[in-house]
Amino acid sequence: MESKRQQKFSRLIQKELAEVFQRETTHLFGGAYISVSTVRVSPDLGLARVYLSVMLAPNKEELLQELRVNTKTIRHHLAQRIKSQVRVIPELVFYLDDSAEYAAHIDKLFTGIEIPPTDKDYDTDDYIEDIDNDK
Repeated sequence: MESKRQQKFSRLIQKELAEVFQRETTHLFGGAYISVSTVRVSPDLGLARVYLSVMLAPNKEELLQELRVNTKTIRHHLAQRIKSQVRVIPELVFYLDDSAEYAAHIDKLFTGIEIPPTDKDYDTDDYIEDIDNDK
């Protein structure tokens, strides 16, 4: 469980990194839209795990490698934005956030399920009366 301090720091990094990706480093990633979905910070605030959602990118894994190559530049832009608010600029580790794709996959699985009708000899109202009588 994250402390209040970690949560506040995570929100700050998430907000500022989103600005960095939208305004300052767009030329590095070939027009791909990168959004910061979650940031998890270590208890000492020295490491930030950044989960990214990526759109308009032909290959997400290549984009992730490009992000990792440019981590120093991204961290520098982040430092310029938050240096007056924090003591330590955390190391950044980037991960792809695939929760939306996972949710779509699970939704597709649920829509594919066929539930056969049940053969009940009694009406629903009778069933409710039976439950009430058991009490």
